[in-house]
Amino acid sequence: MSEEATQAAEVQDASNEEDISYQAVEKDGNVTAIWEMQGHKHLRTIDPRSAEGKQILALFETAG
Repeated sequence: MSEEATQAAEVQDASNEEDISYQAVEKDGNVTAIWEMQGHKHLRTIDPRSAEGKQILALFETAG
């Protein structure tokens, strides 16, 4: 692989990680799940009661 191709692949990998976002799924006013998204692709579901879920929710509460 040429040096240019390697650099292009590294830039593409970096841009893919930047696209990650989180969406809260609510039912009756309560967060029931957190979706980790990359663009329009669903990567995984995070339980809002888990340590990671609580950390993500706390970040969004302080940002708002």
